[in-house]
Amino acid sequence: MEHQNLFERFSNAGRLSLPGQEIPFADIPWVRHPDFEGVELKHLITARQSGGQFSFHLVRIAPDKKIGNHVHKTRSETHEVISGSGVCIHDGTEIKYEPGVISLLPADVPHEVTAGKDGLYIFAKFMPALN
Repeated sequence: MEHQNLFERFSNAGRLSLPGQEIPFADIPWVRHPDFEGVELKHLITARQSGGQFSFHLVRIAPDKKIGNHVHKTRSETHEVISGSGVCIHDGTEIKYEPGVISLLPADVPHEVTAGKDGLYIFAKFMPALN
């Protein structure tokens, strides 16, 4: 699956390039989401690296698992769907998630994401930073 390979390339062969420094994404561990079973995160750019302005994360949601309904009171979030499929419920409206979809989730708006049968792979960005 071509899109799956793209996600794996980000995860395993990608890198953060900074003046005088490169950080291979393969060196950044996957961590379990603290609240949602079947959801893992790879924190590519953290608040520390951006001075708290933004953070970037790869998100891997196992088949038929979900990021339950929640709100980020003070930060906006974007989702860029890289692979898989699923649904985002954004303030009560259903958005079909498939490769190529970009979704903007403003601060203080409830949302949840459910992966389809093949799982869901997202590039999530937070402004200001999540962690």
